[in-house]
This record gives sequence, structure tokens and C-alpha cells, in this order.
Amino acid sequence: MADNGSVTVWDALVGQDAVVSTLTSAAEAAALVATAGPLAAARAGMTHSWLFTGPAGSGLAEAARAFAAGLLCENTPPGCGQCPACHTVLSDTAADLRTVRPEGLSIGVRDVRALIRDAASAPSAGSWRILLIDDADRFTDSAANALLKALEEPAERAVFLLCAPSVDDVLPTIRSRCRSVALRLPTVEDVVAVLVREGADEELARVAAQASQGHVGQARRLAADPQARARRDAVLRLPSRLRRTGDCLAAAADLVEAATADAQAAGADRDEAETEALKTALGVGATSAGTRSASTRGGGRAGGGAGAKPRSIQVRGAAGALKELERAQKSRGRRTVLDSLDRALVDLAGLYRDVLVSQLRADVTLVHPDHADATAQLASAATPEQTLRRWEAVLATRQALADNPGLVPQLATESLALALRDA
Repeated sequence: MADNGSVTVWDALVGQDAVVSTLTSAAEAAALVATAGPLAAARAGMTHSWLFTGPAGSGLAEAARAFAAGLLCENTPPGCGQCPACHTVLSDTAADLRTVRPEGLSIGVRDVRALIRDAASAPSAGSWRILLIDDADRFTDSAANALLKALEEPAERAVFLLCAPSVDDVLPTIRSRCRSVALRLPTVEDVVAVLVREGADEELARVAAQASQGHVGQARRLAADPQARARRDAVLRLPSRLRRTGDCLAAAADLVEAATADAQAAGADRDEAETEALKTALGVGATSAGTRSASTRGGGRAGGGAGAKPRSIQVRGAAGALKELERAQKSRGRRTVLDSLDRALVDLAGLYRDVLVSQLRADVTLVHPDHADATAQLASAATPEQTLRRWEAVLATRQALADNPGLVPQLATESLALALRDA
């Protein structure tokens, strides 16, 4: 039995009581497969495919992973957080769990086909084989079609867990075969409580919770990382810099440069480790002293005999594999830059929202209360109509970058800076 006083896997779901209730009930139903079979589990509320939806920061991946742990948990009630099955799921090392994340801008058919092969395999330890897909809205058409076939005829012990911002971001034919679980953004008080429980100062926790607008991961970064707070401050100072055209271009360049530096810092160690691991697996850089041929065993010397210089081992296909890895890393790096830039635009949109709130004297809480002085200055220097146009320009730029990943960030941010100045 699980210790009810311990932290469970469900505690990671901040402000999601209804979701926890749904998933706990399904995990309990899933446990019937071990005694009564898959049909009994299905009748009790368990299904083979799930679609987790909700805004960024609501905890989609955390909910899917907690559910996976609940399905494989060795204790009752499921999701104890203490047993080996829960630990391996949470660390993404469980034998019966496969996780797919888009390494770049999309999830390709090759990744999905590998996933389907895994789904066809019988569970090696638990009762279920679990396939967890982050960002299911990034499927290519061929990948989505391949997944659809697997969902139409699921393996008996396979469970697909898909995560996407909304049901509209997933093909109708896919979402119609999934049970939907909708998450919401937690309240500021929910996030503050989590940060304080994790050791953050209460005042800092409140600023981080409000600035993140319910995004738990971003709130944690702001509360724990001084550099993240410095980057946010730099973004919120941007509107005060936009006087001349040159100022606008410089501000846009700084914004993109900061996003790029953030992405490089996040990915540098991972890229290096991946490259070295692949080189080791392929034997790239290994050397061989050669072997002595039969004709030189009597003491003669041939090119590969004793005394020959070591030569580099050439593995067929190594260069192509390394080039493919480099391409994937560049694609992932661009995605990370866009994600970092998107966070900056969310902060900027929050600032203009605060300016409009100040101008209209609305009785609502500011997103950036620690920048109240800058908000007041911007409010006094513009009309509500101007502020609304600026707010809309930020949101339009954010949407343009999301809809067209090929859009050059520098050009998009330069256009935005000029629009903010001229509104």
C-alpha cells in the first residue's frame, strides 16, 4: 500500500483537481486488466488513447506522465510516487514507456512508425505499453496518417497519450478516437503555494506567479534563476527605447540575440553530449594499429604489420549519421529560439495589458506589478487606443511566428518594434 502522507505523482498537477479525479479513476480501472482483462478495464473507464489539452504552462506533459505512472504503479491507490515503477516513469527510464518529443519544428513519420512498432510489443514489466507524445499538434501529414491507423486498431495492451494546446490543433479523425482531458491554467494563488512549498521567498514567488500568468514552469524559472529575471526586465524596458528607427532596429536585434543566447545555453551541453555519444557508438576517432599479414609473419613488414602507424577507423555511414544529427540539432535549436522569443512576447503583451488596465482604471491585478512605475509612464504618454493597437501588434507577431516557423525572427521583431513606435 502507498503511504498516504507521501508526495504522489498527482501532486505535480497544480490546480487540476478535476483532472486528477478523472485520471485516478481511469488508473484504478486500468488495474483491472491484471485480474479481469482489458475488456473489464475498458468497461470501467479505461481507453487506449487519450488527448491532453490546455494552454502552455497548464501542465500537459506533467499530467500525461503522472497518468503513465498511475497506469504502471505497483501500489494502491495508483500513482504513489514511491514505487520503482513510478520513479522510472518520472525519470523517463521505464521499460514500458516511450516518449516522443519534437526535436525540431515537427514530428515526422519516421518517429511515429518507431512508436507504432513499440506499441505492438507486449509490456515487459507492467500491464501496459505506454506511448507518450508531446506537442501532438506538430505532426506532419504523413505522421498523423500513420498514427491514425494505429489508433483505429490499437494493440491490446498499448495506451497512447497525446498532448496538444487544443482539440482543434489535432486532426478530427485522431481526436475522435481519443478521450479528451482538458487542463486549465492554475490560479496565481495555486502557483504561489507551490513555489513557497519548494522554498521560494513568498514575495518573489508572488511576482513570479503573476508575471508567468499561470505558467508553472516559467514561474519556477523566474523564482529560481536571476538571469531569467534579468531577461524579463530587459524585455519590459523595450518600449521605452523606441524613439528613432535605429533604436527600433537595435531593440529588435537585442531581443533576438537574447533569445538565441538563451537557446544556445539550453542546448549546448546536450548537443555536445549527443555528438560525442554518436561518435563513440560509430567508432569515429578510434584507431587501429593494423594486423600482420601471413606474408610478414616471418619477420617481414607490411603496411598493416607490427610497427605500422595507427590509422583511423572509417565506419561506413558515419559521416552521414553525424550530418543528420547536426541537422536535427539545428532544427531543435531554431525551435528553442522561437520558444524563447515567444516567452518574451508574452511578457511584452502582459505589459501593454497592464498599461491599458491603468488607463481605464480597471480594478484588476497587474501582470507585472514590480514594473508599476514603467506602466504608469507608458499610460500617461499614450491613449488607450494606441495601447490597444500596440497590444494587438505584439499578439499578431506572436501568432505570425507560431503559424510560420520559417519567418525570420529578426524581421518579425523589427517590424513589431516599428509598429510599437508608430501606433
